Amino acid sequence: MGTSSIESISNDDNIHEEKRLGLNDRLALIDLISEGARRRSADSPIVADLFSELWNLVDATVSGAKIDRLTSGDYRNGFKVLEINAETGENLARLNMLYLNKPIPCYYLVYVEVAAPYRNKGLGNRILKAFRDFLDDKSSVGLLDNIIPQDDPTYDIYRKLDWKPVEEFTGVTPRDAEGLYMAYVPRNLEGREIKDAISKLVYHLKRKRHVIDMRDNELMVRRTIEEFKDLYSALLTYFEERIFSGESDSLMRFMFTRYVTKLLGFKRRISQLLGYTGGESLGQIVLHPEIRALPAQSYAPRDLADQPSFVAGDRELWLHLPEVFKKHPARMIESLPNYRRPRLVAWLEEQGRSSAHTLTIGDLFDMGFDPTRLKEISLQGENFIFERAQARMIPELHKRMDFLHRIESETRGMRVKNARIGTTPPLLIIRDRGNAYVLRRKVEGIHWEEAVDQLQSSPSLRAMNASVKVDKLITTTVRKSSEWVHAHCRPEEEPLLQGLSFFVSWNLEANQPKIVVDFGGSYVESVWVA
Repeated sequence: MGTSSIESISNDDNIHEEKRLGLNDRLALIDLISEGARRRSADSPIVADLFSELWNLVDATVSGAKIDRLTSGDYRNGFKVLEINAETGENLARLNMLYLNKPIPCYYLVYVEVAAPYRNKGLGNRILKAFRDFLDDKSSVGLLDNIIPQDDPTYDIYRKLDWKPVEEFTGVTPRDAEGLYMAYVPRNLEGREIKDAISKLVYHLKRKRHVIDMRDNELMVRRTIEEFKDLYSALLTYFEERIFSGESDSLMRFMFTRYVTKLLGFKRRISQLLGYTGGESLGQIVLHPEIRALPAQSYAPRDLADQPSFVAGDRELWLHLPEVFKKHPARMIESLPNYRRPRLVAWLEEQGRSSAHTLTIGDLFDMGFDPTRLKEISLQGENFIFERAQARMIPELHKRMDFLHRIESETRGMRVKNARIGTTPPLLIIRDRGNAYVLRRKVEGIHWEEAVDQLQSSPSLRAMNASVKVDKLITTTVRKSSEWVHAHCRPEEEPLLQGLSFFVSWNLEANQPKIVVDFGGSYVESVWVA
């Protein structure tokens, strides 16, 4: 995050503090939305107005410095990764560091991440000990920015591992708010005069804050979580009587579903922030049992919606859709079966439920993702996927569609690390009930991050992955595919790159990667850019 970005966010913070809605303001806005629905008033506020401040905060938060999981282990950009892996190959924890070679070799601890199922089991302490051993082995100084609050039980974790505040080495008391730097000096450097070297390293780190700014990320995450909590309180207060009397009207279900899906999206996006270690836990937000039991409803009641419309894509395909589909696209799409991605199938099996199970808001919250976002449909003998997105994303979706269509011809016959590379551009973009619906051809693959997650966590895949290292193969192939896409991107198209997704070939029925093995080695069958 560059200096100008930091300044602009700071200014935005002041604006948000001045204009931030109080409980009464939120209740009044919800009431106007509800009243507009009852009267079918064309000029009443819409649900998006209630979430607009939250959306702005989320976007501002996640615009901070990010971890690129395709390049964070790339030595060419200075990053190095330490991992704790189980014997089965499952990744339990990881530590990212940034290498600085002047004035003396140094590794700066960027962030520590412990996989959710293994937190509070001592793995964070274990990987920090491994980092200390690594520094001893490399005869390199370690530096970190201790952003753990002083009242947190883990505040002294670094002290216990022989880290010391930099002023104990430099003899200089910090003059600004950035007085949280700590250093570790390997045993074979003890007794050497390194006062000036550490001072210069801290100076260089401060200059690199546009790359590794962390405290600002933590502040923005904290403020955004507070906004989530305030909005939940307002929704709960407004609908309290209906909730606890057992009523379940569509507007209430829609508002709480929209709230939870936005929360899950935020949780996914902040995991990519540099320096975010989960200290400001989203576990602070606990849904009431009555809210959890509500059936999920992802589209607005008819009274709140504009007329459905064709936005972009293959107009002939739109015209050939059944009339009932064109008149009620949201209702028809949302009634389609959910795309049977491995994470959903595994969750249904764990719960002993069938694919026909009606998902509740609590189900979405527990799963940590919204499986209703992807729907399967067959049209004219072909299989397609409908993806639900926010209506405000339509301009970007349109641009992304044009970009993918443009590079589609360049991918024909193209191979990256022997894998065929292709695109799955949107064929249709439809707007209805406060959502955008994007139609794409179904490919025999899954998102590359879900593929890696399956290989590291699925009992039926871990042993195979431990011996063949398919997760590394997929990551490397997708990284090279991403580099190819970047190389074929025009300057005006660069803002679209962050929103692109990569899918790798996968046997969905058997939940197995599609890998080709021949005399030349192993490679992924196909990669698609979406």
